[in-house]
Amino acid sequence: MRLPLFVVTAALLAATAQAAYAPGAAAYTKRIQTSLLAEPAPLATVVAKLQYARKLKVEEVRGAWVRVSDGGKTGWVFAGNLAQEKPAETGDALNQWGVPASDTSASAAARPLVPGAIEYADRRGLGQARSDLEWLVKTSAAIPYTDVKAYKQAQKKGEFQ
Repeated sequence: MRLPLFVVTAALLAATAQAAYAPGAAAYTKRIQTSLLAEPAPLATVVAKLQYARKLKVEEVRGAWVRVSDGGKTGWVFAGNLAQEKPAETGDALNQWGVPASDTSASAAARPLVPGAIEYADRRGLGQARSDLEWLVKTSAAIPYTDVKAYKQAQKKGEFQ
């Protein structure tokens, strides 16, 4: 059930990502360290590691994934790891993300988008979308990171491949 949960999260956030980012626009990393991936998939090869508040150019949006460029490097980033406005680079704003993106969960990445996703669902009259999203966030938050890390290690996924 853990992998389908991520798929459901990505599907719910896809509409928000497509509305938020457009080719040619700027996006900023909002994690201390964000992986730039070779493909729009959570277990894709890491092309580069991007630092906090790094300005990127949006090249393409595909569901909940955004293809961005950073100088000579191009790759994919999960939209939950990006912001439309440059995040503060000092004080509490920086310290609130005290772990690398690889140490966060899908629910942690989705939390900043929850109000936007709920607003979108309300505007579109998607009946149960609000309760579905609330259930998804609650359920995914109940999965301890240690379980996710143990799974990735056992299956040689992500940073353990």
